[in-house]
Amino acid sequence: MCAKSRGQSESSPPHGMQKGCLVKRIVVGISGASGIIYGVRLLEVLKAIQDVETHAIITRGAMLTMEHEASIKPEAVEQLADCVHAPENLAASVSSGSFRTEGMVVAPCSMKTLAMIANSINENLLVRAADVTLKERRKLVLIARETPLHLGHLRHMITVTEMGGVILPPVPSFYHRPQTIEDIVDQTIGKALDQLGVPHELFERWAGG
Repeated sequence: MCAKSRGQSESSPPHGMQKGCLVKRIVVGISGASGIIYGVRLLEVLKAIQDVETHAIITRGAMLTMEHEASIKPEAVEQLADCVHAPENLAASVSSGSFRTEGMVVAPCSMKTLAMIANSINENLLVRAADVTLKERRKLVLIARETPLHLGHLRHMITVTEMGGVILPPVPSFYHRPQTIEDIVDQTIGKALDQLGVPHELFERWAGG
């Protein structure tokens, strides 16, 4: 399923294909790890940016985790994206390198998903899209959500890093004195957007002591 792009009629050309329209396509993968709030918040932030088109892949595990952690329903999360792709649809647009994107963020990224990406086990669309992102030398950001980490986790992180991916665990800083959970989440989301070159004002940047 691909939702209608924001601000377009049914007869409009696909988002990002309009003459003179410079749109950044960003793939957002949400796996079943704890920390669903990171994926939801990322989609919320990108939805507010006019020249960004989001392609979401939400795994079945993420749907289950959402029931326990989030006050938002899966259907509402899907509405935050321009396009939603079923995780089992390996024929989706984002499964091909010829479909141009700026990159991909997996938020949160479970250790299972990390392992599959590290070993190119493309059994679902989320992993396939990540594999495509790496092979096309685009930016892949994994918000890896697990602690503590054993040697296998660390080796998978090294492998993905060697392939060009970015491991960006949700480790907040506190110099900006966060007051809410959203403040803490936004700092990590902002760091992910920095990797993709997307301007934002989600947190106060360090300007020197």
